[in-house]
Amino acid sequence: MTVLAIGDIIGRPGREAVARLLPQLRREFSIDLVVANGENAAGGFGLTPKIADDLFSLGIDVITSGNHIWDQREMMTGFEDHRPILRPHNYPSGAPGRGWFCHDLGEKGQVLIGNVQGQLFMPPIDSAFKAADEVLRQGPGTKLRLMDVHAEATSEKIALGWYLDGRASFVFGTHTHVPTADARVFPGGTAFVSDLGMVGPRDSVIGMDKEASLQRFLTGVPYRFKVAEGPVQFNSVLVRIDALSGKADAIERLDREVEVT
Repeated sequence: MTVLAIGDIIGRPGREAVARLLPQLRREFSIDLVVANGENAAGGFGLTPKIADDLFSLGIDVITSGNHIWDQREMMTGFEDHRPILRPHNYPSGAPGRGWFCHDLGEKGQVLIGNVQGQLFMPPIDSAFKAADEVLRQGPGTKLRLMDVHAEATSEKIALGWYLDGRASFVFGTHTHVPTADARVFPGGTAFVSDLGMVGPRDSVIGMDKEASLQRFLTGVPYRFKVAEGPVQFNSVLVRIDALSGKADAIERLDREVEVT
């Protein structure tokens, strides 16, 4: 099985880049499953049901998220109709949505996709380690297991990667919008990367207009953020997993750059 995990999609430029690149990538690499973090797809902050449906129509199978999933009011009811959208599993009980989903790949079986959020330098939330354990107890007998670790600290992501080694097929980090160069397969057969990166404007500060970001740093004044313009970097990671054992045998970065209108 071949999986493509796409970094945080930033606003309209990110969505346009997905529309331009994803169909050809699915054909070129015979991709079976596409997972993308969509928590910044609506104007750089949050997600809406309509935008989620648009992303599904482009070839994304499952959308994960993180601490910005509630930034758009519409998402309070956007998990209805069994949309394959995830929010971190370690939100307190009573929060809308779900933290895991089983995707049917036909002859290749079921894939369990989970979503957890880190605790270091993030809003207060329950343990990502305990939440990951809970997710992996779902889908009994499912060998193909993926986990989006939405976290700020690289150390926490790496620790979760080692914690899940041999129990998950692929553990990938999101949230920082900065791609990391540590993609590898751990000894237990778990593919890992600390951060996928983003699908967002290249000449920016993690996808946002650089001038507004600079003014915030220089003055401390909360200048309004807006999504930057210009060429878009498309950051993703491609993983090959043995469908019988659930062990990964290869992982590589798949990064592109595209001009959007």
